[in-house]
Amino acid sequence: MAIIDFKATKCRHCYKCVRNCEVKAIMIKDGRAEIMSDHCILCGRCLQICPQSAKTLVSDLSLVRRMIADGEKVVVSIAPSYMGLLKFHTIGQVRAALMQLGFADVRETSEGAALVTAEYAKLLEAGTMENIITTCCPSANDLIEKYYPQLIPYLAPVVSPMVAHGMLIKQQMGTGVKVVFLGPCIAKKREAQDVRHAGFIDAVLNFNDISRWLQEEDIVIEDCEDLPFARMNPGVNRLYPVTNGVVNSVLATEKKVDHYRKFYVHGEKNCMDLCRSMIRGDIKGCFIEINMCSGGCIKGPTVGDESISRFKVKLDMEETIEREPVPDEETGPLLEAISLKKIFFDQSPKDPLPTEEQIQQILAMTGKMRPDDELNCGACGYPTCREKAIAVFQKKAELNMCIPFMYEKSQSFANLVMETSPNVVLIVNDSMKIMEYSAVGEKYFGKTRAEALQMYLYEFIDPVDFQWVFDTHQNIHGKKVTYPEYKLDTLQNIVYIEKENVVLATFIDITREEEQARLDYERKLDTIDLAQKVIHKQMMVAQEIAGLLGETTAETKTTLTTLCRTLLEDGSENGGM
Repeated sequence: MAIIDFKATKCRHCYKCVRNCEVKAIMIKDGRAEIMSDHCILCGRCLQICPQSAKTLVSDLSLVRRMIADGEKVVVSIAPSYMGLLKFHTIGQVRAALMQLGFADVRETSEGAALVTAEYAKLLEAGTMENIITTCCPSANDLIEKYYPQLIPYLAPVVSPMVAHGMLIKQQMGTGVKVVFLGPCIAKKREAQDVRHAGFIDAVLNFNDISRWLQEEDIVIEDCEDLPFARMNPGVNRLYPVTNGVVNSVLATEKKVDHYRKFYVHGEKNCMDLCRSMIRGDIKGCFIEINMCSGGCIKGPTVGDESISRFKVKLDMEETIEREPVPDEETGPLLEAISLKKIFFDQSPKDPLPTEEQIQQILAMTGKMRPDDELNCGACGYPTCREKAIAVFQKKAELNMCIPFMYEKSQSFANLVMETSPNVVLIVNDSMKIMEYSAVGEKYFGKTRAEALQMYLYEFIDPVDFQWVFDTHQNIHGKKVTYPEYKLDTLQNIVYIEKENVVLATFIDITREEEQARLDYERKLDTIDLAQKVIHKQMMVAQEIAGLLGETTAETKTTLTTLCRTLLEDGSENGGM
């Protein structure tokens, strides 16, 4: 089940999450980020820094409310960081407020921390481990299991306080009870689902969830009654969320002085530096409190309130929390009833590795032919060009993530168009100032590109069409415009670019075509005139022929008539004889 939800529509060519993810558990696909769950250690950094809020945490709030609505017996295990994150007069008011939401009981996760502290004390007293790394932070555990598996033998084989408390609650109240962890951590959600101890934590909420729920129910913690926690007093173990809190709890609990040096490490980079140092063998004989969040759990990734100072919270908690340990008489019987043992194993992702030749081929695709071409600027999110090339091979990154290369490519394409286009290309702003001008313009308008970029459009051509496009935001396509002074005929496309508030125009030289069209037209006129003359002459000839035919016909008629009359006269004379 996904823990961090991803809104692809909001993510576009940013790479900020890649730059800030120390383990590079983010894949870029089609310009958008995707979290690789098998690589992710759920530090929550990507949630905190995403400028578009494209990543959000999947909440269990509806699940918890449904549990209560269905009549389930639901118990809250509240992380000790509540003491610095919630506003109250007494801690009993926090318990009372949550129980008004319908929870059967509210108990402090510090109870589980007391059991974990007792187990740590036993490891220190035994002294058999070369180094002991605390395992309270599931994100730090993931870091070692996935990226530094060589250090697994140093991980204390003990569950976290959350899991220990879930075990304790279900042992005391029955396996049918539902346990909800409430804290500032994201990684606890995956830890709750871990098959090694699944079923002890049924849901995970953060303080934002609970604050929203209290507000919806119109419950103000400071107005609630004081309802003290009814179970174990965890004492010094309430210090777990602040830096050095685990070490202080162990020092207060152990019965004899051990031989381990003790220190704490917090923050992703510091934790990774520690791991590399331990692999080199620089660290020996140490008990190390490790936490992925800077300043400890008090400012976990779900704590977005900038007004909360982790320094003030640390000082206040260290000042108010008693340093008393939980007596062995109290923890002993509980540890006999449940086992806090945890086995860690290698979960490192098996990414394919490219050959040197393949790396060089990928580098060449982004214009890096020599070592000097490798800027290692980190803009893509990877510290070096080689690491980014390896990520491309592993399909975690894309070639176009290289911003300097893409800039040079876009510039070269733009210059290529402006320098080689056979058409005049013009870009002007709303003041008719020329912003771009292709090199071919000098051929037609007698202005070099350098000269044109210092001029306004109206200084050498009529800008009326450009102004109309600016005023109406309507484009002009295929309009013929003639510039007699330049002996130039053009076919123009003029478009408005809203994003930049400029007008882009292309002038296609159609002077030869127009001249040819004029010549063709003149030839047609000459042909028509010639045809008219031929027709007129033919008509004249026809008329002359007709006249001649008419005269000949008249003469023939007269001759034949005379002949007929003569024949008739001859016949009359013969009959009279």
